Amino acid sequence: MKFGTKVVHAGVEPDPSTGAIMTPIYQTSTYVQESPAQHKGYAYARGANPTRNALQKSLAALENGKHAICFSSGMGATDAVIKLLSPGDEVITSHDLYGGSYRMFRRVFEKYGIKFHFTDLTDLKNIGPLLNDNTKLLWIETPTNPLMNIVDIKGAVDLVKKKKVIVAVDNTFASPYLQNPLDLGADIVMHSVTKYLGGHSDVIMGALVTNDDKLYQDLHFIMNSCGAVPGPQDSFLVLRGIKTLHLRMERHCFNGKIVAEYLRSHPKVGKVYWPGFSDHPNHAVARSQMKDFGGMLSFTLKDDSIETATKLMESVKIFSLAESLGGVESLINHPASMTHASIPKEERIKNGLVDSLIRLSIGIEDSEDIVADLDQALKGL
Repeated sequence: MKFGTKVVHAGVEPDPSTGAIMTPIYQTSTYVQESPAQHKGYAYARGANPTRNALQKSLAALENGKHAICFSSGMGATDAVIKLLSPGDEVITSHDLYGGSYRMFRRVFEKYGIKFHFTDLTDLKNIGPLLNDNTKLLWIETPTNPLMNIVDIKGAVDLVKKKKVIVAVDNTFASPYLQNPLDLGADIVMHSVTKYLGGHSDVIMGALVTNDDKLYQDLHFIMNSCGAVPGPQDSFLVLRGIKTLHLRMERHCFNGKIVAEYLRSHPKVGKVYWPGFSDHPNHAVARSQMKDFGGMLSFTLKDDSIETATKLMESVKIFSLAESLGGVESLINHPASMTHASIPKEERIKNGLVDSLIRLSIGIEDSEDIVADLDQALKGL
C-alpha cells in the first residue's frame, strides 16, 4: 500500500455498530466486564482505548512497524524509552539535541545513575570511543533540532548492532512521510505527534513504534504502569490530521526550499541550516535516507545579537512567534531563549547555537506571502 493510501485508511475501519466511517471517540474511563473470571478485551482506559488503538495501528503502518504506543506527549514517549535502562547503563546521543530531551537526560535521569554521552553524531567515528559494555542505548535525532544536522541512521546501526545496543530515532522533524528509521535498522522510532502528525497545533501527544515484540511488551508495561497516556479526543484529532499528512508535507517541503534559498541570498543573513543544500555537510546522507528535505530550517544573522534577532521576530506578520513546529501555520522561534534555554550558554554556543539563531517551521501558506513577510522584517533591521 502506498503512503498516500495508508494515511487515509490504515488502522481505520467503519464502526461495527453504526457504520460510521470515522473512528468514534470512546470517551470512557472503564469498561463493563461479563465475568471477573473470564475477562477479555478492554478493562480500563489507561491500558487501552479503542480510539487510541486505531491511531496506534495507523502510526505503526506509516512507519512500516509492527507495534505503536501513544503517550500524552513526546517527552512522555522519550521518558518511557529511558525507563528501559537501569542504573549504570550508558547512552550515546547527539550534542545537538532538542532542549527538552537534553533537560530530561541531564536533570532527571542522570541522578538515577544513567550516564549520557553527548557527541557529534554527524561523524560516526565519534561513536566507537564511547562504546563499552555498559552502553545500552543510542539516541539519534535526524534532522537535529535546531541546527538541521543529519545523522546516518543505517551507518550508526551497523556500528552498534554487535553490542546489542538499542537504537532509537527521534523522527519528529522528518515525519514518516520523509523518513522511516525502522527500514534502516533502528529498533524504536519516537515521534512528537504534536508536530507534523497532528499537524494543526491542537494536540499534545507522543508515540513509539517498533518491530521488536519484547521491546513493545516492555514499553507497553511502562506506559500502563506509569500512565502517560493520551485521551480519546486527542487520538481522534490525530487520526483526522494524519489523513492529510502527505499533502501537507509536500507543501511544507516545497515552501521550505523556497524560503531556504531566499534566506541564503539575503545580505543580512549569516548562515542558513537546511539539509537540502548540496554543500550541507551530510547532504548525501539526507538524500539517501529522506524522501525530501522538509519544512524546518534555521538561520543566523550577520549581526549576531539577541537584540537584532528579537527585532526581526517582533516584526513578522504572517509568522507567529511560538514554540513547537509542524503545524499548517508558519512559526518563528528563538532557540537560545525558548526551546533550548535549558542548555548552558557556553555549551550551546560551542555547538553552534548562537544568540541570533532563529528557527523557522514553514507552514502551508502561499510561499510568496511567507517570503514577503521575512523580507519586510529583514528590511527593518
